[in-house]
Amino acid sequence: MGAYVFLLPHVHFIITFFFLLAFVPTSYCEEDEFYRECYTPFQCGHLSNLSYPFWSDERSEFCGYQGFKLQCREGPIPIITIKDEEFYVNFLYESERVMIISRKDLSENVCPPGIAEIPNTTLNDTPFSYVPEFENVNLFYNCSNEVTKVPTLYKIPCAVNGEQRDAFYATDWLLSKWNQDPSDCNIRVEVPVPKVAVEQLSGGMEAFWKVLREGFNVTYMSDTIPMCYECVHSGGICGTNSSTSRFTCLCRDQPYPYICPKAKGNGSSNMLLKVVIGLSLGVAGILIICAFIFCFKKIPSVSPIIFVQKITKNNQDLEAFLKNHGPLTVKRYNFSEVKKMTNLFKDKLGQGGYGSVYKGKLYDGRLVAVKVLNVSKGGGQEFINELASSSRTSHINVVTLLGFSFEGKKRALIYEFMPNGSLDKFICSRSPLKSSDKHLGWETMHQIAKGIAQGLDYLHRGCNTRIVHFDIKPHNILLDENFCPKISDFGLAKLCTRKDSIVSMLEARGTIGYIAPEVFSRNFGRVSSKSDVYSYGMMVLDMVGGREEDVGADHTSEKYFLHWVYKRLEQGNKSKFYGEISIDENEIVRKLTMVGLWCIQTIPSERPSMSKVIEMLKGSTEALNIPPKHFLCCPQKPTSSSFTISMT
Repeated sequence: MGAYVFLLPHVHFIITFFFLLAFVPTSYCEEDEFYRECYTPFQCGHLSNLSYPFWSDERSEFCGYQGFKLQCREGPIPIITIKDEEFYVNFLYESERVMIISRKDLSENVCPPGIAEIPNTTLNDTPFSYVPEFENVNLFYNCSNEVTKVPTLYKIPCAVNGEQRDAFYATDWLLSKWNQDPSDCNIRVEVPVPKVAVEQLSGGMEAFWKVLREGFNVTYMSDTIPMCYECVHSGGICGTNSSTSRFTCLCRDQPYPYICPKAKGNGSSNMLLKVVIGLSLGVAGILIICAFIFCFKKIPSVSPIIFVQKITKNNQDLEAFLKNHGPLTVKRYNFSEVKKMTNLFKDKLGQGGYGSVYKGKLYDGRLVAVKVLNVSKGGGQEFINELASSSRTSHINVVTLLGFSFEGKKRALIYEFMPNGSLDKFICSRSPLKSSDKHLGWETMHQIAKGIAQGLDYLHRGCNTRIVHFDIKPHNILLDENFCPKISDFGLAKLCTRKDSIVSMLEARGTIGYIAPEVFSRNFGRVSSKSDVYSYGMMVLDMVGGREEDVGADHTSEKYFLHWVYKRLEQGNKSKFYGEISIDENEIVRKLTMVGLWCIQTIPSERPSMSKVIEMLKGSTEALNIPPKHFLCCPQKPTSSSFTISMT
């Protein structure tokens, strides 16, 4: 009742204050209607956060570009029309300009009624291109002679005009193997599938249909992308002039043909708008809290039996793990000892998705970082992953596990203390080029990049058991007193015993922005240690510092960063990569950029190994060629002459 007595006299004031804010004159922060409408990303079916060049019936055409209209009303999967053929958009990775699409007709029925009208799949003269590593599968219909040479597994039960006729599917290689004459069939349809999926075709009709429904990878690129980059860099949003169908830059005050002019007052106007919106949302939140308090009724607590059973099962799994692995090389502490070493968890260093980290001190005076895991998240698997991985490592660039504690639902990991914290706080502005107390200098950044590469190389091939980390990012790189980098947080790691480090996974893992393409879609290849190479490359590009602020916009800049990087690299080795740093520092930035771009090649086999990355970082910039354009951004299949670096 005390809370109610306190809140009641203030309700009238809060409501009055809210309406005053709602009607504050906003003449100084009004935005152009086109800019305002296109600024907010939209959702289409199961795809969200969509923006230029895509648009839909619910999204004005001037927010997108011709050829990129999505149909959102027919079901949960959006549909795009390419050369009069409808495709399901199964997946869209906007920041990399890649889609996974499948033919709508063949996804619904591999024997569609109008067989005679089935066209071949072609992307010629469209903004879309096939991702390399694909293969055409041939569908043969209305075969005049009995196809006795084709195994039963590959035959398709289709009828033409009510009469059963032979039909089958095959790759070009299978045709030559069977010595089957394709002219025996009246209709031949080509459908692309990823090469990694070809081996699944031998699984019969169900497997074949599954491959068709899963689709194939395409990239998209239009002639407006360079202009779009310049527009975003100037603070605008990309769009299309409805009357001329030409590209236009939607700016806060009005549309412009190419870029937004630099006008005084835009910053203050934008700030005023943010302040008004922020205050309004804050007051609205207070009102919601008040309403919740007044309407709150006590709900009987849920029985803890299910939760206790889950904890018991997790504890049994952990004890089994400890028993199976025998005595570990690190010490096991009582949880009461953990409390003492952390002074009852007094000094909190940070908070993560699976728990909190506290500063502590061992009996011998050594400082430690104690990670206390939340038992309700991860089901105990993160604890097992970290313990299994960290207890097997010993390297200057991998954080050292000193001990652990496991009592019931209480579990903790004890690591060496890193006084300089994590790398992300030194590059969190996304612009370490600017003068800042937190900028370490480019030579130090170069040494940090090299140290991380050495740590990863050790994990991939230096341990008795190979380890794939799966969460390489600045937040998980810790720095000691000498800024020596150490890889930490093995909660998502996987242990490998095979020589090629191929990993079997049931679900994607990692942090958005650093996840390799093959981790979220097996169409790109198999998951392996090369997935860590990709994450490392994205992190190095983060260290270079251009993925957000330097490109000039918060919501779409990641799409245009690679265009900006390649533009700088193609200016020649003698040109400065950035203006206000020395020639030697420019060379370091150029080297880090090229190494990062080599590491984020889309097909895993085209990325260097970590040992090769170390060679590249130790060598001269002149010895490096500009990497092939990242075809998820700029879909242009590299020629064989472009690959002058050995990838093994």
